[in-house]
Amino acid sequence: MEGIVIVLQVLLTGFTLYYIGISFFSFFRRRENYTTPPAATFAVVVAAHNEEKVIGELVKSIFRMDYPRNLYEVFVIADNCTDHTAAIAAKEGATVIKRFNDREKGKGYALEYGFQQIFRLKRNFDAIVVLDADNLISPNFLNIMNHRLARGEKIIQGYLATKNPNDTWITRSIYVGYLITNRFWQLAKYNLGLTCALGGTGMCIASDVLQKFGWGMTSLTEDLEFQTKALFCGLKVSWAHDAVVYDEKPLTMKQSWRQRQRWMQGHCNVASRYFFKLVWQGLVQKDFRKIDGAIYLMQPYFTMLMGVGLLYSIVNWQQVNWWWFLSGFIFQYFYLGLALFLERAHPRAYLWLLYYPFFTMTWIPITFAGFIHRNNKVWSHTKHVRSISYEQLRGQTQ
Repeated sequence: MEGIVIVLQVLLTGFTLYYIGISFFSFFRRRENYTTPPAATFAVVVAAHNEEKVIGELVKSIFRMDYPRNLYEVFVIADNCTDHTAAIAAKEGATVIKRFNDREKGKGYALEYGFQQIFRLKRNFDAIVVLDADNLISPNFLNIMNHRLARGEKIIQGYLATKNPNDTWITRSIYVGYLITNRFWQLAKYNLGLTCALGGTGMCIASDVLQKFGWGMTSLTEDLEFQTKALFCGLKVSWAHDAVVYDEKPLTMKQSWRQRQRWMQGHCNVASRYFFKLVWQGLVQKDFRKIDGAIYLMQPYFTMLMGVGLLYSIVNWQQVNWWWFLSGFIFQYFYLGLALFLERAHPRAYLWLLYYPFFTMTWIPITFAGFIHRNNKVWSHTKHVRSISYEQLRGQTQ
């Protein structure tokens, strides 16, 4: 038993040190000049299922972007909708694509259908931007994506921000978590030349990539599956730190649990199918980006190992060096606080960081549940009921 514990400690320590090492490369940001003349054409695609409360404000925010109106078009895929989503989207100027399918449910299927319809149009688009119905988008988003496409980047992830951070302790914790992830994870990987993580929304994908390799992503985490398949094809995901998408977060633990369990079900499913293939290709081709991508696929398993280690510590509490735990907590608080400082977070976020570790602990049982149900592909829809305009959002953050 002692030998197993040592092995677990070595694995967890190595995994932790690896990500701490990566985070060091987030301490700087490259200055970027976004003066590239507008040229790229975009299809902005939104998959929506019964989103009448939020779809209108999203479409409005898209049409208020600082980008020539003739260079982009908005498509809303009204997926199995039984409310007024389609009518509201059309009223605000979006092109509505209606889809009804009782067997193939979920965002991945809706996007697959939408892409097929768009590529059949006479008009060609240089890139596809994917958003969620509950989002709001920064005015400079397409300008930045135009600049990145002109530089030759093919798959770009925008900055994921929180639309409703002040609502509950759940949304505050998620807000803090995204600040940390955006800085210590996404920006750091971008600076290192590694592939970043697609977030399901705020994604920009060159049309030639989609047309050559297809979408075909129908798992519960279609974004993770696509970025993994892109790695197999030698394509990496880049990061646009200034192109911001604001996402509505769940208000309650129950809602958050369901959403995160769905993510873990999809993550574990994708990991089981692609991990060994990705490692093998990385070793044979001496491509560390693929090795790093494989390590990311294993993240749920390390979370479960952490849970096992924590349970062992509780059972054998008399043998545990609690000063080590306390020092680790203090280090974590101040180090994660550095991410908030670098992101110029509001001072209240440092108070929210105090209970953020309790929120992160809930990932352990959620990950176990996701692993157990990893082959269940039934989509769990998150209801959105907050109608927040971009002007209201900016007023809250000023």
